[in-house]
Amino acid sequence: MSEGRRLLPLVLATAATQASIVVLAPLLVEIGREFHASLGEVGLARSVLAGTAVAVSLVIGPAIDRWGVGPVIAAGGGLGMLGAGLAAAAPSLGWFYLAGLVTGAGVACTLSAGFAGVASYFSGDRVEWAMGWVVGSQAAAWIVGTPIIGFLAEEGSWRLSFVVPATIGALALVAGLMAPPGRATSGTGVREGLTSVFREPSARRWTLAELVAYSAWTAEITYAGAFYIESYGLGEATVGLLLPIGSVVFLVTSTNTSRLTALYSRRPLIALAALGMGVILVPLLNWTPAVGITVALVCTTAFFAAVRSAGSSSLGLVQLPGNPGSMMGARTASAQLGYVLGAAGGGLVIELLGFGALGFVLFAGMAVSALLILRVDDPVHAGGAPPGRYPEPVPD
Repeated sequence: MSEGRRLLPLVLATAATQASIVVLAPLLVEIGREFHASLGEVGLARSVLAGTAVAVSLVIGPAIDRWGVGPVIAAGGGLGMLGAGLAAAAPSLGWFYLAGLVTGAGVACTLSAGFAGVASYFSGDRVEWAMGWVVGSQAAAWIVGTPIIGFLAEEGSWRLSFVVPATIGALALVAGLMAPPGRATSGTGVREGLTSVFREPSARRWTLAELVAYSAWTAEITYAGAFYIESYGLGEATVGLLLPIGSVVFLVTSTNTSRLTALYSRRPLIALAALGMGVILVPLLNWTPAVGITVALVCTTAFFAAVRSAGSSSLGLVQLPGNPGSMMGARTASAQLGYVLGAAGGGLVIELLGFGALGFVLFAGMAVSALLILRVDDPVHAGGAPPGRYPEPVPD
């Protein structure tokens, strides 16, 4: 089977994840108006989604090791479709929260299985190549999905916009059903899988590094639009055109990160990328000479973020080679919990101290993440040597 056919269900899985998440951002005002609710009350649906994803990912990760990635991607795609349908038909805000519960379970399935599938379908240096595309597909959902969601909301209604995550969820469901079996893993039970992640010091440090990094990154991207508006007085339409620029840089960089990891030792590269993000965030949130310069700083941050995310995700796969599902389940939990902590913590810092102080707080967070990554084991790139071998997938 070609690499493209192996990669397709993984890319659709992570794209479906982001489509389920991004759909809410442009619709908050309209949903609040219809349900007579504040932006904060509507935005709570995102926390409901993330909290559910964290809880389910702790269970679904070891299940991936037992059942394989295809069935879990299919289940996640189906749950994404159901959640989108419930949200579109929601007669009240409480019903909308219920839709978030269903969607969150789908996110846990598609995101965890999409990343874990890289270890099942690829080997050698193709692992890092495939991981770059899996990571980059998340940005593609922002680049392509956001304009379509906005158009449907403007020309129809916010309810119609949920056709976007429903459609990508349907594609993920079909791709999951048709996915190849992949490499067998140890298939340990739920308790054994979770215990192994938290018991192994290197795996534990990697999981914590992901949590800290995603908390800091989320605090920046959540309030990027507000920063543009407050600092430069731009309108929402202009901001809507500026925000995807960083996503384009993220997509291009993540799909080419394997070229960097083929040349340089992976842990120092990831640590430098995390530190680079932190360094750039300080002037980004404290210096506003011109919109173009701020956009350039955002793009630089996106470059470092892509290198860090793609490199770190492939590093996570080698922490417990027999249980990639458990490791990527831990990654999903860290990312989704980071979304909640980053949004809440970032908002608190901005309210109390302003955007400038947030830049220094995020620098500290990324520095901690960099230090943690340097203490994570990397048997594939040990000692800066050329990449070793990942476990071989099952032949087609």
